Amino acid sequence: MPLPLRTGQPAPALQWFASTPGRALLNSEQSAVERALAERPAQPWLWLAPLPPLRPTGRRGLALAPCGDGWHGEVSCRLPLPLPSEAFGTVVVQHVATSDAGGRALLEEAARILVPGGRLLLFLLNPLSPYRWHWHGHGLRASEPLVWRRRLRAAGLQPDTVSEGIGPRWRATDDLRQQSGAGFRAAYLVRAEKRAMPLTPVRQSRALAMPQGATAA
Repeated sequence: MPLPLRTGQPAPALQWFASTPGRALLNSEQSAVERALAERPAQPWLWLAPLPPLRPTGRRGLALAPCGDGWHGEVSCRLPLPLPSEAFGTVVVQHVATSDAGGRALLEEAARILVPGGRLLLFLLNPLSPYRWHWHGHGLRASEPLVWRRRLRAAGLQPDTVSEGIGPRWRATDDLRQQSGAGFRAAYLVRAEKRAMPLTPVRQSRALAMPQGATAA
């Protein structure tokens, strides 16, 4: 069952996810998100979602959504995230990574806070899906998996070689099935791992020991 959502104003381009087609897509992804958050019960997780979600009960982690030029939820902050380095087992980035410098900085921050061996799950819109006509004109952009795998490697993460197609193809209805490869699904999921030693040189991020400058939501 989809998690309830807190009230709040999403970022302008992400307001589409509050529409019927947008919620159908988020509902289709919910089980994959929940499984990811439960994979490492001994370690905290970070979930960055397009709409403000409620944190799953009894699990250690933070759930944040874009708000203006920052993030809001259980803490309010901006990049760089006021979170300790190498402290999170899982990071879920659900439709909030962009193709500009801000998106690159977000992936670098995700890599910084992940423990060695930690996993990032990146949910993205599929530019080849007929479902794209539902978000056409709402300011959302989509790129193919190859582009994002390159960005993940540049951030110091090792992506899986095959993405997973997820969500409906055309009709705005929930579809929980997943498939190997993006295909014509509305979205796709790219998984990546933080290796102990990055395979490619990356710009070193400033380490943060303890959260500072964050306010309670």
